[in-house]
Amino acid sequence: MFVIKMKTLICYFAIFVITAASIGIIHFHGNIATPADAVETSGEDTAWLDSKKESVDVPILMYHNIFRSSNAHGDYIISEAAFEKDLQFLSENGYTAVVMQDLINYTEGKGDLPEKPVVLTFDDGYFNNCAYAFPLLQKYNYKAVVSIIGYYTDLYTKSPDQNPAYSHVTWNDVKTMMESGCIEFQNHSYNLHTTDKGRNGTKKKKSESLDEYKAVLTSDLGRLQDAFKSNTGYTPTTFTYPFGSVSEASYDIIREMGFKASLSCASGMNHLSRNPDELYMLKRYLRTPQKSAASLLK
Repeated sequence: MFVIKMKTLICYFAIFVITAASIGIIHFHGNIATPADAVETSGEDTAWLDSKKESVDVPILMYHNIFRSSNAHGDYIISEAAFEKDLQFLSENGYTAVVMQDLINYTEGKGDLPEKPVVLTFDDGYFNNCAYAFPLLQKYNYKAVVSIIGYYTDLYTKSPDQNPAYSHVTWNDVKTMMESGCIEFQNHSYNLHTTDKGRNGTKKKKSESLDEYKAVLTSDLGRLQDAFKSNTGYTPTTFTYPFGSVSEASYDIIREMGFKASLSCASGMNHLSRNPDELYMLKRYLRTPQKSAASLLK
């Protein structure tokens, strides 16, 4: 009885295969039958596959203060010697430093990235970045991204005080570093790098309406954009969130203001393809005295 049923099933299957082949549902390639649709790939499918193949891992390191001495302590302070060791490691291990414009060009299909890209970012715009990090970047032919706080750059431009322990870069410093070709500057807010008056960086207050919040961000970030334009002729493309404090309501505001990317303080690797949307809320690895570039990128 079982043998008879198996023979019946085999006959039905043979009839199905012959019928399917006759109407084009199945094609035969040698001894293998495949669905007709499976052997045809649309242009959209090819583009999707190409974008996946072109996906690039981009680590971003986050620095703050670079001090000459190794005696200073704090999660946001490393020594000049420690920074040079990072550059030596990156150079010896085939990393190429790129800046935000390189990432923008890549995602917009206007350029390629090196095999092992890395982005070195400095937050706040301390003068010690200019005094100690800048010469080392030039020595190793490496690029970096510096995000400044406009209020402090204006303050130290009016009252110069080049103390590496606490001073911030002036507009003359900004222009000098930009002209070198190895430093790209970005927007870290004009004066929202603060926790005063119930505000936590650029995070929306609970008491604020969306319109009020939008007005605060647009006014402050726009003020620094204008200051960059008037002092350097350059307009930043990227917004770096102060303290990493983020409200989802800021996403559309940042885009509407023309920023093509944003930097968060979330830790992790970035996987970029030819998709400009991937440049918002980029992750970064915080470089502390305990975590060298070698340990972060292992």
